[in-house]
Order: sequence, then structure tokens, then C-alpha cells
Amino acid sequence: MASISTDRNGRRKIQFTDAKRKRQTVRLGKMPKRDAQSIKIKVEALLAAQISKRPIDDETARWVASLDDWLECRLAAVGLLRRRESALLGEYLDGYIKSRTDVKPITRVKYKTTRNYLIEAFGSARCLRDITQGDADEWRRRLSRKGHAENTIRKHMAVAKVFFNAATRMKLIDANPFEDQKATIQPNAERFYFVSKEEADKALAACPDAEWRLIFALSRYGGLRCPSEHLALTWGHVDWENDRIRVPSPKTEHHAGKALRTIPIFPELRPHLEAVFDECWLHSAEPQGDSPVIRNYRNTNANLRTRLKRIIRQAGLEPWPKLFQNCRSTRETELIESFPIHVVCSWIGNTEAVAKNHYLQVTEAHFRKATQNPTHPVHDSPVWDGQKKQESLQLSEFFTPDNDGQSLNMKKIAEAGLEPARP
Repeated sequence: MASISTDRNGRRKIQFTDAKRKRQTVRLGKMPKRDAQSIKIKVEALLAAQISKRPIDDETARWVASLDDWLECRLAAVGLLRRRESALLGEYLDGYIKSRTDVKPITRVKYKTTRNYLIEAFGSARCLRDITQGDADEWRRRLSRKGHAENTIRKHMAVAKVFFNAATRMKLIDANPFEDQKATIQPNAERFYFVSKEEADKALAACPDAEWRLIFALSRYGGLRCPSEHLALTWGHVDWENDRIRVPSPKTEHHAGKALRTIPIFPELRPHLEAVFDECWLHSAEPQGDSPVIRNYRNTNANLRTRLKRIIRQAGLEPWPKLFQNCRSTRETELIESFPIHVVCSWIGNTEAVAKNHYLQVTEAHFRKATQNPTHPVHDSPVWDGQKKQESLQLSEFFTPDNDGQSLNMKKIAEAGLEPARP
């Protein structure tokens, strides 16, 4: 059905007669005869499917999906394939973000930020299929030159992977050029900060009102994520009788069984919770179950963080890194000293792996405790002391001297000798 020919310069081409009995030529250029023979077999399969008006087989379909641009163009030019559309970067990204109505508003904001960086680097008219792995490497270096931290770069890489994975599934590109980019967030111990109770008390004293004190206490002593879990909390989630709070978690609600978690009303948290509840009684009717706990500060994350920085400075302190997350981290580190890790992770709402890598801290108190209490207090062991006393008692009985100053037991040994007594 098809044949391979080679010209004087070593360039190969495949010739065949199509369904309309027209002679067609696919020029392959210089390549090994074995590769040209492999392409010839696929050309014959495509031609047979075209003549018989049947779909191509699975193996040929996978081969077509993996084609490079140059060969796809040549096969499309002779009518064996339909040229895949080459989407433009800006048009594709805008359409994709608009279609993701299933994600939360904050996720859409992140998508748009990464989209802007991609357009800034490649231009909105850049074809998706023209972006290579080398372009992805250069984009990473570009973000680094802009001063972004490594974890920030990894977050943008993760979003870019989402964009181009979707394009791969839509057959707009053959492979994801960002596939090999590192996107896993790494723990950064330099940004850990343990918020001591003394610092927490000063920050609470500088808060302007009871609601702000509760916002801070929910993070520092309740371990809640701010602002999503603070703003989702209603009075119906507070179980006063059983000293518990059911915390809604918008971040993890898409996972089975992770929409809510239950935490105790910790003693440090209760007075601030009661103060806000009492204010609701004074200024309005009885708080309803669906009434939000935080009513006056229902703003974005940036506004709460900026306001907390001012509060901390008013308290005479220097704002620490990751203001709200380090409050959660501090609380989890405290709780792990008194409760099993699986219990603490259930209260904080993360996994043991995440807790160990991103939350649990080594504090100065750990070093002080280690130096004050030896790791192996062998001399304090009650088993060892009892064993020592028993042995001492036996030795004292054995070597107790008589009136002559000689041990009675030693005399018995001298009289009987060391050999066993004969009958």
C-alpha cells in the first residue's frame, strides 16, 4: 500500500495512493531506514482506516497522540490526520480559569497570579505546543530573579502543572513541559517561631476588643486556621455542655470526613469565647445556631494579618514570621508534650507527616529540660536500688564477724574445706 524511497542525498520519503486515488508523498528527511519502516507501517494503518471508514486501532491511536509537530504536520498535509488545534497561551489560561467554577475564590486568585507570571514571561500569543521544558526551566529562574522564595516558586510551579496537565488531557499538547519541575513545599525551619505564653498575653492585652482577642486565642490556643476556620465558625458549632467545638474546615472539606473536626474548649480559650458570647447577649438577642462567632472582622486574610502586625507592635513586640501559622505551630508543639500525636493531629487538623515537617518545633524549653534531666538516670532506678540492697544484705550476713573479729561463715568454710563433704 505504501513504499519507501531514498534520494541521492539520503533523504527518505513514503509514497502511497490515498482513498481518492491520488498519489501522495510524506517527506521524512534523513533518518535510519528502520525508523522510516516503522512510520510506513503506521501510515498504512491510517490509510486502511481511512479507506474502510473505520476508527484506527488503539496502538495506532497512541502512536498518533505521541507524534511530534513536524511529523503530524506532514501526515495532516496528505490527509491522513486532522491537524490538532494549537491553542494560544493567554486564551487557553483565561478559558481554563473561567471553567474552574468548582474551586474556592482564594484558589482562583492563586490561579490568576500564576497566569499573570506566565503571560509576562511567554506572552499571551505564545502557542502552548511551543513551550518546552527549557522554557519551564527559564521561567523558574525568572521567578527566582524576581526575588520569590523557593517555596513560593514551587507553589507557582504546582499551579502551572495543573494548567498544562489539563491541556495534555485535552490533547492540546503532547506532554507537560512542567512535569519535571519541583513543586512540593519544603519545611523552612528558619521561619519557625514559638509564640510564648508571655508574648501571647501581651498581644491579647493589646487587642482592641473581645472579638480580636478571640481571633488571636482561636489561633494560639485553639489551633484554628485563620481566616477560613475563624469566619466559618458559628455558635451552633460550640457545644458548651460537653466543652467541645466542632470546627468547620473549608480547606479540607473536599476530602472525605475532613469537613469538620472536634476540639476541646481549652481553658486558655474559654474566657475569650465566653466574653464574645456575652457581648452578643448585650447587643442583640440570643445568638442563633447559624450566627457567626466573628461578626465585625469578616475581611480578607491580608487585612487580618496587617491588623495583627499593628497589634503586636503596640504590645512592644516584633512581629514574627507567618503570624497565624506559627500560632498553630506553637499550639501543636505544646499539645504534643501532653497528648499522643494522633490525638493532637486530630485537633489541629493535619497529618502526622505534615505536623513533623511543617509544625512541630524544637524549643529552648526542650534544651533546658534535656540538660536538667539526664537521659539515662541509672542511679535512680528503683529496680537497681532494690537489687543493690538485696546483694548488700547477703554480703553483710556472709561476712558478719564474731567476737574474735572473724566471720562466722568464713570459719565454717575453713572447718569444712572447699571440697564437698563426704558421707
